[in-house]
Amino acid sequence: MTDDAPSYPRLAARTLRFTLGVPRAVTVSPDGSTVRFIRTPDGVTRTGQLWEHDVESGVETLLVDPVALLGAGDEELSPQERARRERSREGAAGIVGYDVDETGRWATFALSGRLWATHLGTRATRELPSAGAVIDPRLDPTGQRVAYAAAGGLHVVELGDADHTTLATPTSDTQVWGQAEFIAAEEMERMRGFWWAPDGRSLLVECYDEAEVAIWHVASPEHPERPAAAHRYPAAGTTNAEVSLWHVGLDGGRTEVTWDREAFEYLARVTWTPEGPPLLQVLSRDQKLSQVLRVDTTSGTTEVLRTLQDPAWVELGPGPRWSPAGALLTIEDAGGWRRVVVDGEPVSPDGWQVRSVVATLDDAVVVTASQEPTEVQVVRIGTDGALEPLTQGRGVHGAVIGGGTTVLTRTSLDDTLVHHTVLRDHGPEETVETATLTNVSVPLPVMPSVHLLSAGPHEIRTAVVFPSDHEPGTPLPVLLDPYGGPGAQRVWASARAFAEAQWLADQGFVVVVADGRGTPGRGSAWDRALHHDFAGVTLDDQVEALDAVAAAFPAEVDLSRVGITGWSYGGYLAALAVLKRPDVFHAAVAGAPVTEWRLYDTCYTERYLGDPAEVPEVYDRNSLLPLAAGLERPLMLIHGLSDDNVVAAHTLQLSSALLAAGRPHTVLPLSGVTHMTPQETVAENLKLLQVQFLREHLG
Repeated sequence: MTDDAPSYPRLAARTLRFTLGVPRAVTVSPDGSTVRFIRTPDGVTRTGQLWEHDVESGVETLLVDPVALLGAGDEELSPQERARRERSREGAAGIVGYDVDETGRWATFALSGRLWATHLGTRATRELPSAGAVIDPRLDPTGQRVAYAAAGGLHVVELGDADHTTLATPTSDTQVWGQAEFIAAEEMERMRGFWWAPDGRSLLVECYDEAEVAIWHVASPEHPERPAAAHRYPAAGTTNAEVSLWHVGLDGGRTEVTWDREAFEYLARVTWTPEGPPLLQVLSRDQKLSQVLRVDTTSGTTEVLRTLQDPAWVELGPGPRWSPAGALLTIEDAGGWRRVVVDGEPVSPDGWQVRSVVATLDDAVVVTASQEPTEVQVVRIGTDGALEPLTQGRGVHGAVIGGGTTVLTRTSLDDTLVHHTVLRDHGPEETVETATLTNVSVPLPVMPSVHLLSAGPHEIRTAVVFPSDHEPGTPLPVLLDPYGGPGAQRVWASARAFAEAQWLADQGFVVVVADGRGTPGRGSAWDRALHHDFAGVTLDDQVEALDAVAAAFPAEVDLSRVGITGWSYGGYLAALAVLKRPDVFHAAVAGAPVTEWRLYDTCYTERYLGDPAEVPEVYDRNSLLPLAAGLERPLMLIHGLSDDNVVAAHTLQLSSALLAAGRPHTVLPLSGVTHMTPQETVAENLKLLQVQFLREHLG
């Protein structure tokens, strides 16, 4: 392929899976007059710029261009910022996040480890002093100062005179202030480590200490002159970082926030809004018990407002918050569904699985929710339980609301674009579409043709993709391409979700993507069906989906040639498939697989499999290592040697077990690659090698 006509894998890597050029991180000003967002200048440049959309005129204006601030040179990112981006799976550059104060006067962001502020009235940007490589700058709600984390401490800069203050400094090289620890960022979707008071006079600040967390070493074998990088990794059954929370004043005075940290080890959620005192959600180490706490910032004491309990695990959702009327709003599993709960009473109806909170209003909550798991709608749920859909149709929707302006996001099976529609509320009965945000992403090279099925007795949502030039009645080898594990969904009513599946199909396969039990969107029992049983439930569901696809397309599906590929949990599932069910699966490509769950982290693994010291048989039953001697099908293992999440030891230990049993297999090590593979040439050649392997072994 030439650069003028790149292959699909190279184009997908170059465009970050066609996300470059799509508006992201959308916010609406408090008065609803302005929409701000990050967008790259085109569909292949990774440098995010800050843009502004005027709601009345529909005019878009470039607010901040990183190239104008830094020149054409590369950014300099600290190891801490690189780790933060790895946790959030952030592959872009330039401005990747920003914050706007409640007055709508200022925006702040980190760029190349430096601190910047933009006056939104004059659109003037200036650099502010900082005490090191800046992480996660946040404006106080009154728009007078910026707090940020750097060098293990927490710092504040006054916008008026640029006066700089350090509020907290680490007392050891394992202590960090103002940042989320590894487990919170990787497994609890909490990326923040500090929260401003509504009056801007103090903050809640996390402090964590990793002194008791085991040290692991990630080496670079391709560079023997370099020492291995040491980092702290809390593997299942081992010690987590010690996490505490402090109320810190602008004068540096601090009060520790107290709760039963021995019983509730995880600080899962923190919110602090003008409607009431701070709220925390804490979680026990076994994750079967959780409390919602109200914080007294004067004394640091906490009061239990809600206790949540589940025999398997308490599922974390959006954090607790106060309504404008002072009611406590939580998102909880109740009666089999994820529901909006007001002062302890579930108000959202049966059959709706709440996914996120968009806005809290005087008498309602706006959320995203699903009835059909492949679709996501924006709905308004009144405190009286009345439900009003704000979107409709087969698609995946989202929203941002502020000051009477709503920005709706939609993708669907009808086209491959992401649409951002700006709506203005002109009264109780009138909402007017004013404009759409400009999307400059690279178009998908092909329109995926997707068949969605409810497969088998469990009605597993399954996507089937045929080659673009497929002739009906022509039998083809089958390639399953799952994630298949908890927390991630692959089957959506969105054509964009199947760009890679279409490319794989065009290489000569029927591609099947199936979301079995444990994947999101289907209710509490569905989520918990895989408790203690990854190796049974998730694999059984892939077989069930495959059988249903074969029944639906008997002339096209050749069950004598079935392959499977996947990454991360999908890699585990792919390797498991050929090890455990060689009667069904004839070849597998397993990327970054978890092969031994004792090597994965505490929060994720213990949530689903328990404590390895208490239930070692569960870990043995779900490990791939004891199955190694049974391999009789072709297996390719792929792993990034710089992966600090699923470390390369997973693949190396399985490979050693296979070698000891005399079982031939293929190992493809990726030098300098982490759990993500953003490099163009690596991504391209990786996909081409996988397809070549599967073609060779599936005929």
